[in-house]
Amino acid sequence: MSNSRILHIVVLSLSLMASGVFGMSLTDAGKVCLFSGISGVITLDGEPVANARVVRKADRDGEKQDETTTDEQGHFSLPPMFERTIAKYLPQEFAASQDITVFHGDQSYSIWRGVKRKPEENTESRGKPLVVACELHAEEKMIKVNNSPIISLCTWDVEPDPIEKVF
Repeated sequence: MSNSRILHIVVLSLSLMASGVFGMSLTDAGKVCLFSGISGVITLDGEPVANARVVRKADRDGEKQDETTTDEQGHFSLPPMFERTIAKYLPQEFAASQDITVFHGDQSYSIWRGVKRKPEENTESRGKPLVVACELHAEEKMIKVNNSPIISLCTWDVEPDPIEKVF
């Protein structure tokens, strides 16, 4: 094969890639939200939990993790967690596992476990900011929001999906 033919194939391939016909580079790809920004208050027996470590994990194509510490009033805040992807251009179901654990004293408390099934931000709260109140001694509850199951010690302003009856 001649050098000019090879050069022609390379230029054609690069042109197709740049136009999106052949594929899309990661830098041009969209972002999906693995875990929406979340803020709130953590309490233990109704009292604010100060200086607790709040560790958040999300996993879709590889685990991502961040953390923060509660202030003196038990408040915490974590920004949205995004992942760059070309998956939105491929037919596949979106699913990201979510987990938040609070470390206070010598105890750990799983306050949020779920599977996010929509790539948009704030689907855990139907489009509203995700602001929670988490009582560490509360009973775990499981709800579904936008067909995403969430097991949590937290409450927030959201209308759960209707309960499906199985006959």
